[in-house]
Amino acid sequence: MVIEQTPIDEIKTNLLEEKGIELFVKREDLNHPEIQGNKLRKLHYNLIQAKEEGHKTILSFGGAYSNHIYALAAAGAYYDFQTIGIIRGEQHHPLNPTLAFAEANQMQLHYIDRTRYRLKNSQLVLNDLKKKFGDFYLIPEGGTNDLAIKGCQEILHQNEKYFDQYILSVGTGGTIAGIIQSLQGQQQVIGISSLKGEFLEAEVNSLFRQYHLPEYNNWTINHSYHMGGYAKVNEELLHFMEQIEQDHGLLLDPVYTGKALYGIFDMIKKDQFKKGTRLLFIHTGGLQGRKGFGI
Repeated sequence: MVIEQTPIDEIKTNLLEEKGIELFVKREDLNHPEIQGNKLRKLHYNLIQAKEEGHKTILSFGGAYSNHIYALAAAGAYYDFQTIGIIRGEQHHPLNPTLAFAEANQMQLHYIDRTRYRLKNSQLVLNDLKKKFGDFYLIPEGGTNDLAIKGCQEILHQNEKYFDQYILSVGTGGTIAGIIQSLQGQQQVIGISSLKGEFLEAEVNSLFRQYHLPEYNNWTINHSYHMGGYAKVNEELLHFMEQIEQDHGLLLDPVYTGKALYGIFDMIKKDQFKKGTRLLFIHTGGLQGRKGFGI
C-alpha cells in the first residue's frame, strides 16, 4: 500500500499580492478518490497492523456524516476487510449519502444512543461489542491513535518543510499532532478548530503524552472560525467556498477545510501574518461531506 506524494498548488489573489503573502495548498484531497485526505494517512498503518495481526474485521465509531466512517468503509472494500461502523444516534431512513455509501461498501452499521456512545471507550461497551461481533481490530472515533499520527507525519515530505507556517483544520487532533511531529519544532503550525470549545490544545498534548512523543511549542489552535460549532455553517462561508471553487478550481467541505481556508483569508485581511510570509494550507480532504449540505 503506497501513498503517492500529493502536489502543492499556489493560490494567487489581489489580497495576497497586496499583503505580500504567498499561499500554497498541499493537495491531500487528491491522494485517493474515496479513502481521501488525512483519513487515508490515518488508516494506512492501522490497515497494515490489522493485516499483520490476522484480523479480518475492523470496527470503529462515528457520527452519521463521518468522513472516517466513509473512508473506513471504502478501505474495507479496497483491502478486503469486513467493516463495522458504530454510529451515534438513531437509525433513519432513507440513509444519508455518507451511510448509504458505507452500506453499499458492505459496512455493517450498528446504531447506539448518544448516552451509550459517550461511553464507547469503556471496557463495558467494548466487551458488549465483542460479544455481539466477535473478534475485531478496533480503530478509535475519527481514526486517531499512534499509528494514525505516524501516518500523518508522512503528509509532508522533506522537500516540503520550507514554508514559514503550516495551517490545517483540526477535529480530533491526530492530524495536527502528526504535522507537529513531522516538523520537529521547526516553523509554525496553526490549527483552525472546527469545533466549539477550547479543549483541543489539551487533546493534542494528551496524544503526545499518551504515545510518548516529544512535546513541541511551535503550534497554536485558532478557535475563531467554527461558525457556531461542529457542522454549523452560514451563508458567508458557503459563498466563500463557492468563490474559491470558481476562481481557483479548489473544492472545499463546509465542516473542516472550508472553515480553515476562510480563517486563513480572514487572518491575512487582519494583518496577522507579516509581509513575505509563505503559508502552506494542508487540504485534508473530506469532500464527501459536501453531499450532506447539498453541494
